[in-house]
Amino acid sequence: MIDVRRSPLLSWTVLVPLLAFVVLGLTWGRDLGAGWIAGVAMILAGAVLAAVHHAEVVAHRVGEPFGSLVLAVAVTVIEVALIVTLMVSGGPETASLARDTVFAAVMITLNGIVGLSLLVGALRYGMALFNPEGSGAALATVTTLATLSLVLPTFTSEPGPKFSSAQLAFAALASLALYVLFVLTQTGRHRDFFLPVVSEGGAADVEEHAPPPTRRKAAASLGLLLVALVAVVGLAKVESPAIESGVQAAGFPHSFVGVVIALLVLLPETLAAVRAALRERIQISLNLAFGSAMASIGLTIPVIAIASVWLEGPLLLGLGPTQLVLLTLTVFVSALTVVPGRATRLQGGVHLALLAAFLFLAINP
Repeated sequence: MIDVRRSPLLSWTVLVPLLAFVVLGLTWGRDLGAGWIAGVAMILAGAVLAAVHHAEVVAHRVGEPFGSLVLAVAVTVIEVALIVTLMVSGGPETASLARDTVFAAVMITLNGIVGLSLLVGALRYGMALFNPEGSGAALATVTTLATLSLVLPTFTSEPGPKFSSAQLAFAALASLALYVLFVLTQTGRHRDFFLPVVSEGGAADVEEHAPPPTRRKAAASLGLLLVALVAVVGLAKVESPAIESGVQAAGFPHSFVGVVIALLVLLPETLAAVRAALRERIQISLNLAFGSAMASIGLTIPVIAIASVWLEGPLLLGLGPTQLVLLTLTVFVSALTVVPGRATRLQGGVHLALLAAFLFLAINP
């Protein structure tokens, strides 16, 4: 566990985000050689670790579920900016980038982050405990958002897996409304549904009584968190030509670029969720997973709907048959996981198997 009481001044958690931001400015819009690409990748990894540290500091100050909400929203807002930037400059091949990235984010969060957190928590404590009320409500919201934005376009009367202008506007407004309603529920009257299940004398119980950082340290960490996240996504954009070249050289379909982008962008949430699971705070891990999936859809679709006014070419949002099967199976398994309010390592393994199937089929469609 990172000691949030230590002053962050002049530590690596301050220097790395600032260095990453400087490197982003030096490399943005330039063709990089192999040496630069490797160096940027190392700095990108350091920025991810720094972002996780500062997210934990902020979370400990503001309490849950506000802490996990801060990280999920911050990452998603910058992810949306990255998607729009790539779509504006990428040409016709990026028509399905929003769909590929959002669907990858949903599969990575619901199967990767959830599965890894449950597996780690169950292996360490024998059983992963969480609130079924909050997790169930979050899963229902994610399912509705995914269906409205990614499933329905496949079955509309429009040629191709896309919405008409009116349908896209409705999906965008409905997605944003559902996301706002969930946030109000999570942070308002039913906040207790999203708090960790604390076992007496357990790791989570001990942490609940740890003194929070001062307001000054939390404010500094919030600023550095935003700097680190901007650097993470910006450097991912800098690395995107190398990613596209690597995907093409490996013989993978172009849609796999969206998967790689989602993997990079979700690294901070993944590490934060695993760290929470190691401290017996499984509900925080689930808040991060479901909140990230929800924000990816609820914020991306409205922004893409607005951006479609000036974006050239079609906007393909509908999932294909294989993706529909994976999404349906993921939702079904996730419902069986969250209903009891506890999970074993088996459930974690099942979710990770679904993630492996998604990645394999993304490479071999």
